[in-house]
Amino acid sequence: MELTIFQLTSFVVYGFLAILSLFAVSVGLFKTIQFARLGVGRRRDAEKILDDWLNGRVEAAISAAGQRKSVLARILQAVFSGVQARPGDAAYAEELSRQTAIVELASLSERMRSLEMVVQAAPMLGLLGTVIGMIDSFAVLAVTDGAIDPTQLAGGIYVALTTTAAGLSIALVAFFIASWLESRIDRERNMMEALMSAAIHGRVDPNAGAG
Repeated sequence: MELTIFQLTSFVVYGFLAILSLFAVSVGLFKTIQFARLGVGRRRDAEKILDDWLNGRVEAAISAAGQRKSVLARILQAVFSGVQARPGDAAYAEELSRQTAIVELASLSERMRSLEMVVQAAPMLGLLGTVIGMIDSFAVLAVTDGAIDPTQLAGGIYVALTTTAAGLSIALVAFFIASWLESRIDRERNMMEALMSAAIHGRVDPNAGAG
């Protein structure tokens, strides 16, 4: 059976949807491995380093921060470097740690826009495939002057609609992956800010002022 140009185009749309789905999963796996390598979400080591610093064990804190490869450890290392370089100048330590945080957050946010692209592109591609399939189905109906088996027409429409369903499914998966990754980045950003403030100004006693 010879394929029409519309049917060939539909197959191309399916191919692009398959590529988008593989791309979204690949980015999700890449980010998960990257986060694990950078210690995203693991605060215990950073809290221990901060405790050493605040309790006067400066050398131990600096040594531990240098040995750890996590994002939070590098933030603390920047704070320690700033405090040691200019004792008493909290603004310098804050600026140095802020610049380090910007670099680290940029690394964590790498390729996130790719997932957003999949979320937006997949439904549009699916809709395009459906429109092309509908055009093909009704084109067959037009050239036969209406003398066509209704089940054949319904089958063509059914196949056409599957591209929209596929596009929406891919977009939903990419959306959930992106949302999960973004939530982890947000938590890491909040932890960075808390550690920077505590390392420079000390921890705030939640019971202070209560009486």
